Amino acid sequence: MSRSSDRSTSSAASEAKFDRQLSAIWQTFVRSSLGTGLAVVARAVGSLLLSKLLAMYGGAGSLTLFAQFQSLMSLFGSLPSDGVQVGATTRLAPLSPGTPRYAAWLGAAGVITMGLVIVSGGLLWLLERGDWKPSSALLFTLGMAAVTAQALLSTALLAAGRQRAYVVQVIVLSVLGTVAAGAALLLGRPLPQVVGCYLAGQSLAVVPTLVQAHRVGLLRGLRAWPVSLVAVRGLLSFVLMASGGLIFGRIIDYEVRAYLIEHFVPARTDLWQAVDRLSGNYTLVVATVLSTVFYPRLAALAVNPAQARRYLFAVLGLMGVGLAIGLGLIFAMRDLLLPLLFAPRLVAARELLAPQLLGDWAKFLVWVFLYQVLARARPLPYLAVQAASAVLYATMLVVLLPRLGLSGVVWAHAIRYAVLLVACGLHFGLARNNKVLVTSSN
Repeated sequence: MSRSSDRSTSSAASEAKFDRQLSAIWQTFVRSSLGTGLAVVARAVGSLLLSKLLAMYGGAGSLTLFAQFQSLMSLFGSLPSDGVQVGATTRLAPLSPGTPRYAAWLGAAGVITMGLVIVSGGLLWLLERGDWKPSSALLFTLGMAAVTAQALLSTALLAAGRQRAYVVQVIVLSVLGTVAAGAALLLGRPLPQVVGCYLAGQSLAVVPTLVQAHRVGLLRGLRAWPVSLVAVRGLLSFVLMASGGLIFGRIIDYEVRAYLIEHFVPARTDLWQAVDRLSGNYTLVVATVLSTVFYPRLAALAVNPAQARRYLFAVLGLMGVGLAIGLGLIFAMRDLLLPLLFAPRLVAARELLAPQLLGDWAKFLVWVFLYQVLARARPLPYLAVQAASAVLYATMLVVLLPRLGLSGVVWAHAIRYAVLLVACGLHFGLARNNKVLVTSSN
């Protein structure tokens, strides 16, 4: 009787301790998320303002064509941002700026980033020589070199705990790009000049970021050569994982948009693009929170798998409920938001919104699971998920586009991430239960 009583008392104490830990995780996550709120708001407002100007002054199809240019920028920045910067965050976070190891990792990250941009620029000119002059390809590559350098330095600021400086640099980037493109639109410039101004404005943000990084000592002891081969090998594993997102994600998105531009009238593609850009704005919020709050903490907990799992599932539950409420509000206000954020003619995009929101809710939760794989630096499982996701999406597009038209794109998106979410939930749930069983048996 006494032993049973002791066991129940111990169980109650364990549950109370877990509840306190869960509450602490939620409070820390929310408090840190609010700390990045200003940067997120600045980027979202800039994107929404630019979308409004494009819808009002850019003419039919301008939303889709501008999004295609941004998609090209994301192709250039995919491996540096999703690979090098994620790896830099993981490796730099435990180190002190100015130390030899810190300088080695940051220097290697810079060399790999510039190498990736140069190779991408060469591929752009070779593959698109019919549409791009050598001078245009060179200017685009130089602009993307500045943008990716700015992003890497901002990542280093964040990894060093300089959240306020990071927020300032994100705001500067957003303001410069939006003001430059918006001014070109208001002056009646053609769309090619508008996108050129957008890239030029964002490129200028590298200057204040360099100044800030130097001021806080991140560049102390930094040298580009000789590069640390150990650091290069360590970062290349993250680049390998990011290649899955590039090959099985961004390239497919770019080609899908190109197909839609070719096969649907501009006014129709703008309906889908209005929904996609609305999605992009709240996706920006979620992605910023996950990359600046969730992932650095998860990476720091990689040495303690039990705490990492507890943190992951706590954040997953919080985000699942919070996102459902937020996306539900967007759906309820769709008739107000679409004409307000874009143009009255785009209110017809309401028919595409429900599957987009459902797919995005599932996508964000899948991201939470996949960050665990990133934190463990496991390229093969990460690439396998990306490949399976791409095959599923392509299959759904082939099946649904001929039957549903543009609606098939958003339904393919929803089905893709719903299946992935179920698969991730089953995999991680079973892994968690197995850990519990092993612990109990021991």
